[in-house]
Amino acid sequence: MSRSPLGPVRSLLLLALLGAVVGLACWPLNRIDLLQDRLLSTLPAFSGEEWSAGGWLLALAPIPLVPLLLWFQRGPWRRGAGSGIPQVMLCLEDPHRGAQLLSAAPTGERLGLWTVASLALLPLGREGPVVEVGAAVGQALLRRWPGLLHRASRGHLLAGAAGAGLAGGFNTPLMGMVFVVEELTGSFQQRLVWPALVLTSAAALVSGLGGQPMFALGINPSPVAETEQLLWAVPIGLGGGALGGLFAWLLVRATGLMTPLARRQPLRLGLAAGVALALLALVTGGASGGDGETLMRLILDQDADTTIDGSWIMLLVSRLVGPVLALSAGIPGGLIDPAFAVGGVFGAGVVRALAGDPHLGLALGMAAGLAGATQLPVMTIAFAIRMAGDQQLMPGLVAAAVIAAYTGQAIQRRPVYHALADLLVPERSEGAAAVVEDEDHGRTGQGDQGQGAEVGDEMEVDTHGAAAGEGDNRPGV
Repeated sequence: MSRSPLGPVRSLLLLALLGAVVGLACWPLNRIDLLQDRLLSTLPAFSGEEWSAGGWLLALAPIPLVPLLLWFQRGPWRRGAGSGIPQVMLCLEDPHRGAQLLSAAPTGERLGLWTVASLALLPLGREGPVVEVGAAVGQALLRRWPGLLHRASRGHLLAGAAGAGLAGGFNTPLMGMVFVVEELTGSFQQRLVWPALVLTSAAALVSGLGGQPMFALGINPSPVAETEQLLWAVPIGLGGGALGGLFAWLLVRATGLMTPLARRQPLRLGLAAGVALALLALVTGGASGGDGETLMRLILDQDADTTIDGSWIMLLVSRLVGPVLALSAGIPGGLIDPAFAVGGVFGAGVVRALAGDPHLGLALGMAAGLAGATQLPVMTIAFAIRMAGDQQLMPGLVAAAVIAAYTGQAIQRRPVYHALADLLVPERSEGAAAVVEDEDHGRTGQGDQGQGAEVGDEMEVDTHGAAAGEGDNRPGV
């Protein structure tokens, strides 16, 4: 039976539409992130002024709000706890969990918790919520119109939608696509990459139209020669990678310890964590708060003192410990920006101490911190260029990211997102009981149970007329 020549065009248009919807869904989260930046500007570390009444309130906000967040996670919003990325990974391993973990209720609860945490200036990123938003949009459209992209593998379509969420959250299409192939599927194939690029490009386009900058720290050309970049990449890659690996190691182990405690004693644990986060904010003038992008911008403008002394060490410790405290308690967020921040602080301090270019140290340090924490060097390079705003730094960024990834792996053997997903496995039955059972009764057999339900199947746009589902037999993520 011959196929319509318009079939690929229809598939591409539908993929672009799905990506645009994901980008639109990420727009409110990007607005909240910008509002966080404005709140941070009132704190002494960013304003250059003394503590104001508003600044005191923001610094002390974690004391009442963290216990409140943990209480909600234990009670009415218990389905919203956690980053969001480990939940998406579980859904890719077993698509039947999508109705439990990616439905409107847990996604809305997670976004609500993340919004409160972000406006309280907790040191959290946002890749977890935006990745879940992307996957949840894909899940919802597949359930509503099972035949919408009938030639697309359900698992790879969810992975592509999750990558579109990352692209929509950071206006970085290449990063979103690389995240799909490097982390979510572990498979680099034409019939996966092409559709993922369409999804992520459309999401990033909507994100850009919504005001999310492509280069978060501006365009910052650097005259540093390639040889000098590579020389600096070795020590910064080792040191930043060690910090990133330590961050991941602490996060995984703290999550294993604190998550059960947060269920039993949410108010007591929340109060302790809130007091610790508030003390870090007071000691650093507020520099320990927020996702870290505002701090990186301050360092880039050379308005932040990165001289290696007691204050620098305190800032480094606060950017390492603060995110661990918040994320390990189950508060939704992400680790990309915090890992970037701790690496950037380290790199800028080391290079400035040795009379080098602080911009170079910041860029290489950010890449090293993220690659060490996630063990995803290719995704790190794509994101680092977006943050550094200078493709001339490519040689140094590549070297620093690869060295850091190996260094981080020596400290935290299992990649952090997979290790966090492993911690969720014993909680499956509890999480399932928290979801209304009849959400999963509407399957028609064309989605979860139809052809291409496995993650290893291919998401294709019929570029060569091959049957869907041929190719990769990779057993899950």
